Amino acid sequence: METKILKRSITVNGRKTSVSLEDEFWDALNEIAARRRQSVGELVSLFVRQNRPANLSSAIRIFVVEHFRSGENRRVDA
Repeated sequence: METKILKRSITVNGRKTSVSLEDEFWDALNEIAARRRQSVGELVSLFVRQNRPANLSSAIRIFVVEHFRSGENRRVDA
């Protein structure tokens, strides 16, 4: 299976930036944001403020993996 890395622009903490991620990570990030009723930029801004990552693409990948490992994706929002 071949995975494409896509570069997209998002606004993080009021600043526009480009992030390169595989399709699967973009899909997962969009799913997490939708479940939380946030935009992708809002979601990324939140964990960037908490963690101050050096490499944003890597930080997003780690966030996505930790999110699904934690079982948070099974929680049903009211």
